[in-house]
Amino acid sequence: MPGTRLNKFIASSGLCSRRKADELIEQGVVTVNGRVVKELGFIVQPKDKVFIDKKLVRPVKLEYYRFYKPAGYITTSDDEKGRKTIYDLLPENFSHLKPVGRLDKDSTGLLILTNDGDLINALTHPSVKVPKIYHVTVDNKLTKAELEKLANGIEIEPQKTAYADIQVLSMDNKHTEMEITLYQGMNRQIRRMFEYIGHEVKTLKRIQHATLNLDGLKRGEFKPIKPLQIRELKNFLNRIQSE
Repeated sequence: MPGTRLNKFIASSGLCSRRKADELIEQGVVTVNGRVVKELGFIVQPKDKVFIDKKLVRPVKLEYYRFYKPAGYITTSDDEKGRKTIYDLLPENFSHLKPVGRLDKDSTGLLILTNDGDLINALTHPSVKVPKIYHVTVDNKLTKAELEKLANGIEIEPQKTAYADIQVLSMDNKHTEMEITLYQGMNRQIRRMFEYIGHEVKTLKRIQHATLNLDGLKRGEFKPIKPLQIRELKNFLNRIQSE
């Protein structure tokens, strides 16, 4: 049987991405059959025993799910304040799956759950401009000047400017409804952008992340992502990474 590159073997355990695996290899904490290996291109054979800090590494089956997060839950596996988390809604055997990015407690919509470290890294790394689409409603009517401010970017942190592509869907004196596309992953980015121009976000729902969307999901529901959808997602990421 053909072997597997050491970083890919480690990533297939769900512990981390290949990039992080390379770091661990260079740090000298990875051993194969009792020998420290620092070669990034080392090939692991089927009968080899790989350890990280003396803990055996076992490849696992990669799993992928879409989850429709409802409001009132935070996107973490544990919370010191005792707040409800998305894992309160998921089966116990989902505890090894990690969300790709976050949605704050009051936000709803699509979360990708997986143990594929490479995919998580590709979808969240700042250098990769992965589109995330949201349906957002704010209080009151947005002015042309406010829309221009949002389009030009708003510095919500020192030396960090937040940008968003905005399409207005409906507007009256009491609300503005929009479809917003982000290519960044800044904390509470949409809410903070609107706070800056004096508007409160009333509803925020992520409807799409890269090629995946909420189609066929009810609030609080999860479904496996089909192999074809995973291939399409990875092909999409490869394309935008090479641009």
